[in-house]
Amino acid sequence: MLKVGQKAPDFSLQNQDNVEISLKDFKGSKVLVWFFTKASTGGCTREGIGFNEYLSDFEKENISIIGISKDSTKAQKNFCLKNDFKFDILSDIELNVLKSYKAWGLKKMYGREYKGILRISYLIDEEGNIEQSYSKVKTATHASDVLESLK
Repeated sequence: MLKVGQKAPDFSLQNQDNVEISLKDFKGSKVLVWFFTKASTGGCTREGIGFNEYLSDFEKENISIIGISKDSTKAQKNFCLKNDFKFDILSDIELNVLKSYKAWGLKKMYGREYKGILRISYLIDEEGNIEQSYSKVKTATHASDVLESLK
């Protein structure tokens, strides 16, 4: 994981509407970047719905939400439409952002090891620095857990 206090790696990726979104677009406000494994799967859907439900609470804290996975923009669009997400979901097919944020790594499931997306998130401050990091995310409560950590 990236360390609290370090500069967040810059990025520019296409969102679900094929609009380029960059970290620099959020200068002056905070942004929570959550990395998820695959659009429209159970856990990722629960996690996204949580962020949608608490979006007004995040907005009160001047925090924008961005989700990132390696899915295509078309898959991200379907994911957003199906769940009425009110925030951007970005496509990182090349894995460059996933790797720069240490969200791509070794995973284990059913005794086998493979590389994949790690379910982690970062809160980035107004100046583009990592303010908080979240690992061992629980999909059903991730949004409320982040809000609780702000108190």
